[in-house]
Amino acid sequence: MSDKRLKNQLEGLLFISPKPLGIGELAKLVAGDRPEIEKLLDELIAEYASRGGLQLLKLADKYQLATSSDSSEVIKKFVRSEITGELTRPSLETLTIIAYRGPISKAELEIIRGVNCSLILRNLLIRGLVEAKDDARRGITMYQITFDFIKYLGIGQISELPDYEKLNRNNNLEKLLTGLTTNSPVQTETK
Repeated sequence: MSDKRLKNQLEGLLFISPKPLGIGELAKLVAGDRPEIEKLLDELIAEYASRGGLQLLKLADKYQLATSSDSSEVIKKFVRSEITGELTRPSLETLTIIAYRGPISKAELEIIRGVNCSLILRNLLIRGLVEAKDDARRGITMYQITFDFIKYLGIGQISELPDYEKLNRNNNLEKLLTGLTTNSPVQTETK
């Protein structure tokens, strides 16, 4: 594989990863050898340093793509507006499904909504309205509402939501989700 293609793959992995990635993990993912991966990561560090906006952070043998300090003020402003701005209709739909059906996996949520929910989930997590918990038994992440969400609504418990019993275990949804497999096709656009 060419160095350019390998470097592009490393950059893509670092961009999409929410956590730092080690050289060993990166080498395994791109089927490359450690010295070659380390050389390409060093090149990426230099490239990002020369153009600004983003930077590739290195701590021991772990790497993470992050915004540069030059952008900190504008990024803080953006994040603040993302957290305090109004929820979009798709965000409200997603939050409602999580409230009535949670804890729920991303795959189950996407089956119900019919679209990819990654960005919406990220925004709801940032706002503190939902939380992610790993389900070790199933090996997946489950999403549920937070106490902040319940406090915001002014209710004492989730079962106080309108028609909670009826919507929490809807027979049609049960049938739909019973046929759920991990390879279910989901559209990649968001509503």
